[in-house]
Amino acid sequence: MTTGKINVSVENIFPLIKKFLYSDHEIFLRELVSNGTDATLKLKHLISIGEAKVEYGNPVIEIKVDKEGKKIHIIDQGLGMTADEVEKYINQVAFSGAEEFLDKYKDSAKDSGIIGHFGLGFYSAFMVAEKVEIITKSYKDEPAAHWTCDGSPEFTLEPADKTSRGTEIILHIAEDSLEFLEDSKISGLLNKYNKFMPVPIKFGTRTETLPKPEDAPEDYVNETVEIDNIINNPTPAWTKQPSELSDEDYKNFYRELYPMQFEDPLFNIHLNVDYPFNLTGILYFPKLGSDMQIQKDKIQLYQNQVYVTDNVEGIVPEFLTMLKGVIDSPDIPLNVSRSGLQADGAVKKISNYITRKVADKLKALFNENRADFEQKWNDIKIVLEYGMLSEDKFYEKAGAFVLYPTVDNTYFTLEELKEKLKENQTDKDGKLVILYAGNKDAQHSYIETAKEKGYEVLLLDSPIISHLIQKIEGDNSGLTFVRVDSDHIDNLIKKEENTISKLSDKEKETLKTSLETYIPKAYSVQLEAMDSQAAPFIITQPEFMRRMKEMSQSGGGGMFGMGNMPEMYNLIVNTNSDLATSILNTEDKTHQEHLVKQALDLAKLSQNLLKGEALTAFVKRSFEMIK
Repeated sequence: MTTGKINVSVENIFPLIKKFLYSDHEIFLRELVSNGTDATLKLKHLISIGEAKVEYGNPVIEIKVDKEGKKIHIIDQGLGMTADEVEKYINQVAFSGAEEFLDKYKDSAKDSGIIGHFGLGFYSAFMVAEKVEIITKSYKDEPAAHWTCDGSPEFTLEPADKTSRGTEIILHIAEDSLEFLEDSKISGLLNKYNKFMPVPIKFGTRTETLPKPEDAPEDYVNETVEIDNIINNPTPAWTKQPSELSDEDYKNFYRELYPMQFEDPLFNIHLNVDYPFNLTGILYFPKLGSDMQIQKDKIQLYQNQVYVTDNVEGIVPEFLTMLKGVIDSPDIPLNVSRSGLQADGAVKKISNYITRKVADKLKALFNENRADFEQKWNDIKIVLEYGMLSEDKFYEKAGAFVLYPTVDNTYFTLEELKEKLKENQTDKDGKLVILYAGNKDAQHSYIETAKEKGYEVLLLDSPIISHLIQKIEGDNSGLTFVRVDSDHIDNLIKKEENTISKLSDKEKETLKTSLETYIPKAYSVQLEAMDSQAAPFIITQPEFMRRMKEMSQSGGGGMFGMGNMPEMYNLIVNTNSDLATSILNTEDKTHQEHLVKQALDLAKLSQNLLKGEALTAFVKRSFEMIK
């Protein structure tokens, strides 16, 4: 037996490792299972190139929990180690990595390096164990070795009687970590971190009933057998080629990733690149609608099929974090807990690649089956519109597939829209005016007025639409978006001809003075000469003010406090209406006030602005009028 002292200057290295990694102490199992997987896959490679003259067989990694003995066993059938290799890789390389880690990060627990880089994967065992044993036999024809360490720099290394190839790690669980002796806890961790590891992982057994033979007698009792409980899927969908997978395969994998998701995704995007970085994965578009709620089921990040995190900020462009699925890349640098990114040029390249790949897929879907794409538009638009706002590279490609629906469910691209509207909706100054509504029901009367003029009205109801149309206007001179209720239709798209007012300038001045006596200050009174059949009172909200307010409320807009400003409206009074003449000529001030308030309430009612006490009073007053 050999005893020794690991050459380390920091005597209390284990408590320090435990302290630095404690916030993520459950990762010990992921690291040890990952090490066993690496050892198994390396053996497979050596056999394939003829360097290892042994049978690969059907290796598994087995986890056993001995609750009574307070031990966890992690057993693999991989390469194994000789005593010299234990001395080199456990006592020297890994421990020197641990020292380097402490030397570099002893003053800060943030951005604490990379586990693999510092060789800390194995030593994460000491976060939960007071003593660790390694019993290992190399694939080479050499004796097995038994290494023991109790969490100090002291270790023992002696021969072992193990005859089968591979490594067994025995963790003697510390008193403050006894929760890890519960089967449910271990099962949960394996399901979280090792669900798609490339080597089968065995945890316990399960009973399975054999099918009844065809020639079995009537009193036959079904036979049951104990079979290994393999908890992982070693060949998940993202490790295969798209040509190997059907639509149903993609849907089944989605259900495997998110067992509590009951709706199928709309479509998927399979990622597969090996230069200038390695990345595979599958992204799914779920049904999103216009709701930008925080998602519970997020994109999962893996490294070589080992789960890392569902915090993919920085790797996946922000607008795509609303998607679901998997990304697997060995080229993403992570911190010690593998739960955050380090700044790295490769990460930006990966993000750009994902953006391009998603845009290309959307364009292909649009071109292959436009009708289907239009049908799905309302379920995906929030992602695409956010992408146009936040990613210039996506914005450049988006013109080929981003759609603008009308209130009558006709869909146009921006270029199609320009061509369709240029003849009828270009104003006297040569500007193309695109009318839109945010709510078909609330703005119904304004939409109908516009349609009577032969104008198209878009339905743009996303919470970020004010930001987006601002960007589109900036990139398309001679084009403006105007919400259909922001002014009278003749003012929204001004043509050459002007309607002549029946009232003289003096009469208009008198009328305005009378109106302002009864109209609340929140309304700016404007007199307009319109068709005599048009509504006498029309309430509008100025496009600029409303848009700035909406942008401020949804983030941005450039005007501090705009979201908290009181609502301001224009009250457009049609000077050619009979009501305007009646108000002007009424000498009875009580009757005049009654006419103005009733007309204002009717205008407010059409804009859904009449509520509460004012609505009750209006209804009561209206019934009085028809007695």
